[in-house]
Amino acid sequence: MRSTEDIANSGPNAKGRSIAYKLADKQQEISVAEFFEKNKQILGFDSRSKSLLMGIKEAVDNSLDACEEAEIAPEISVRIERLDDDDYRITVDDNGPGIVHNAIKNVYGRLLYGSRFHALRQSRGQQGIGISATVMYGYLTTGKPAHVISKVSGEDEVAWEMDIVIDTKTNRPLVTNERAFTWERDHGTSIEFTIKGRYVTGKQSVFEYLKNTAIVNPHAAITFHDPDGKKWTFEKATEIIPPKPKEIKPHPEGMEIGDLIKFAHGSKQKNVRSFLKEDFSRVTSRIADDILELSGIDPKAPPQDLARDQCAAMIDAIGKVKIMAPQTDCLSPIGDTLIKKGLMHVMEGLRPDYYATPVTRPPRTANGNPFVVEAGIVYGGDIPSDGQVNILRFANRVPLLYQQGACAITKAISDMDWRRYGLEQRGGKGIPYGPAIILVHVASTKVPFTSEGKEAIASYPEILGEVSAALRLCARNLKSHLNKLERRSKTHAKFEIVQEILPDLAKKSADYLGRPLPSLERTITKIMNVVWIEPSVEKIGKNNRRYVYRIYNYTNNVRSFGLHAQVPKESVNLALFMNPSFVDLNEEGKAYWEVRGLQPSSSAIISFELSGEMADTFSQEDVYISGINPAIVMGAEPLPGDWGIKGMEITEEEEAITEEDTSEEEEEELEEEEFEKEADLNE
Repeated sequence: MRSTEDIANSGPNAKGRSIAYKLADKQQEISVAEFFEKNKQILGFDSRSKSLLMGIKEAVDNSLDACEEAEIAPEISVRIERLDDDDYRITVDDNGPGIVHNAIKNVYGRLLYGSRFHALRQSRGQQGIGISATVMYGYLTTGKPAHVISKVSGEDEVAWEMDIVIDTKTNRPLVTNERAFTWERDHGTSIEFTIKGRYVTGKQSVFEYLKNTAIVNPHAAITFHDPDGKKWTFEKATEIIPPKPKEIKPHPEGMEIGDLIKFAHGSKQKNVRSFLKEDFSRVTSRIADDILELSGIDPKAPPQDLARDQCAAMIDAIGKVKIMAPQTDCLSPIGDTLIKKGLMHVMEGLRPDYYATPVTRPPRTANGNPFVVEAGIVYGGDIPSDGQVNILRFANRVPLLYQQGACAITKAISDMDWRRYGLEQRGGKGIPYGPAIILVHVASTKVPFTSEGKEAIASYPEILGEVSAALRLCARNLKSHLNKLERRSKTHAKFEIVQEILPDLAKKSADYLGRPLPSLERTITKIMNVVWIEPSVEKIGKNNRRYVYRIYNYTNNVRSFGLHAQVPKESVNLALFMNPSFVDLNEEGKAYWEVRGLQPSSSAIISFELSGEMADTFSQEDVYISGINPAIVMGAEPLPGDWGIKGMEITEEEEAITEEDTSEEEEEELEEEEFEKEADLNE
């Protein structure tokens, strides 16, 4: 009887068969480390300058995550030493909780090893590739191992140090020079690695990455020693540590059939009804029953026995049942106040004229994963005005410096018509021009990056819609500010002319007629016909601010109206708010004053103090009015409808507001309402 090999090597197709068998003999499995070793560009190591940055980024991200998990205010040091033309030694130290001895080698010496991949909560590193890939790349390009020191807290604990490389054939760590020693620190981790790279300055530099990291992590203190011997310090702007995100169960919305089969067959539940209730979030008994009824599956059936067609029917049923969106305590957005605090702290050198009130959108879901979009705009000052605006992109508090053109954030910015908001935009599309910085942050349990390098966010419709909505709200704040400046400038110029010319005319007339100089207050009032609100701020010590609003009634009528402002609640001392006009301060920090019976040609003062580290995040120009025709008020905008509070009703007969004054504003409000309706429908 002939063997298989004899059969393969005989007959008319013998040559083809023999080649096939030879090819089969050559086929073999490779480890994930070996794969990434040969395809390191996938991880972002595709140029010398980028490789240097990526190595530091992965180490810093790990440090920030570890500190926040342990609820420790991060203190991170980054040092770059130039060894020769393209060899650099990098050292990253942190004050985190440390890593237990037995885990050190696997954290740094195995790809796809970590605790966050299966955890559904916001974190910087999720794939378990980053820092171990850095160790692998450093050894690949220089032949030098990474040196790691780590210590966990405890009286009897010692520090451990070791040299680590990765055996790419097996994806296992190779450890040498391992020893225990006494370290002066209570806890923390230090990693030192050597890498082929190129140190650059500019937008895609290590300095820019660390500066931007400081903006969205204002609770972190970061020190940077560059290879030229310069030291840069980004002090923490707040003592507030972000709340630790909680792990949640998978949400059934957007789940693929393969995922459902895997979850079902791996479930420990005894029946399908319990599987839906216990293994997924937001699935109640009623929702589970509805899903099973629509899919025709017996509630008592074991989930481990579900066939493919049954899972397909369940997926279809999930799409027809109304399920609550995933809970959002798995996320840790920065928040409006801290975004502004971070921007102010880092951008101080540019002396911007205006920080548009940052916007944090309500949570949404994409493929069952909750996400939140935040945005802010900085304008004017020493920000260059002759080029495109600077875009700061972030995902889970991590700066995205590369692949800007491929990112959903950039697409959303480019698709907006910025001309209507006061920025130049050639052709009405593309990145706008002007003295502005646009910040967008996406926080999610699973950010849909376009590659393992985590440099750009995929253009999911849900994400694009939320980024656009946040940008529109910020842009409206910016436009309101620019319009306010223009109106104030024109009115101020008019006021100065009136104050200069009228007294001179009155004096000459009085001298010519031989009569006493008349009072001009009522005449000036009649010409101006505005209620003028003049803000000022006085710095009292390091963290105290006194805000004063002088209100002048340059109209012929007695005026009564409400004044509103949203102040940082943590900076409020009600004892310093007891102005006679003060009415209320709600839980959201929305303060309310009432000015009643302000006589023509008279004035009133509203003042208050803020104290603490958040005091400077309040902008004295961000005040609103109610109960009065906004067309005659200079220095404050109408109370926004989305504040959810009721201001003073207009009780006096006001001058009619012209169509020219309101048509554009009404049009924008209608457009905003339509945009929100569309977003809700998509959700």
